[in-house]
Amino acid sequence: MKFISFTTDFGAGSRGNGVLMAVALKIAPDAHVVHFADVESFNIKSGARILEGISYLPVGSHTCVIDPGVGTKRMAIAIETNRGDYLIGPDNGVLLPACEFLGGIKKVFEITNEDYMLKPVSPIFHGRDVFIPVAAHLANGIAIEELGKELKASELTAAPYKNAQIKNKKIECEVIHINKFGSLFINILGLTMEKFASLGKIITIKTKNKKISLPYKRTFGEVEKGKPIIVNDDFGRVEIAINQGSFANRFKIKIGDKLSIA
Repeated sequence: MKFISFTTDFGAGSRGNGVLMAVALKIAPDAHVVHFADVESFNIKSGARILEGISYLPVGSHTCVIDPGVGTKRMAIAIETNRGDYLIGPDNGVLLPACEFLGGIKKVFEITNEDYMLKPVSPIFHGRDVFIPVAAHLANGIAIEELGKELKASELTAAPYKNAQIKNKKIECEVIHINKFGSLFINILGLTMEKFASLGKIITIKTKNKKISLPYKRTFGEVEKGKPIIVNDDFGRVEIAINQGSFANRFKIKIGDKLSIA
């Protein structure tokens, strides 16, 4: 099965998402094409977190258009993962966390071969003219080597966050996404949290101006309405929430804020 997905920061009312789907289907008419997610405008950190969820999609070509540097000297890249997927997008770090959830990076190529682009290439819409056409051509079976020169993973722009680790009985971490409910998603893997604390333990979270105590539980309903809680989220990381409330609003926390967990 040919499978193509795309994730953008265009917004639900944008024709851009429909154009990406149309271009993909024009090049690969027998492909299944899915608009995976809309993300906050320009937010590479949050977008990278959301893109990690493509590990639940079929193996395929996955494009991400969160590209505030479009038309500049930043590279357009295609990554082959060890699971067999292709990730196509800007070299701004947004693709890299998802690669970890797809078995890691196998190969990386800069996209320079104009044979696989729409022409003329707009300097402000590489999603339409570069990324989604390349995704469709890869779905059709072209070799990734045809796209341009091979790169080393070390040459790429760094990911917008790294996985936080346990050190001296605490974890220094950061907020990488906040959902519509005001829950915080942090750069701790669920497996790391399970090593750090057992279910039921009271965790202390320190923000820049406050200490908050809350239990590490399995699900939201295990605390009373309005009470804070920390859980393993449903995509492999850790979530800090309030049962039927907004943790972000109550404690005035935003994406990128640093936290200390003990």
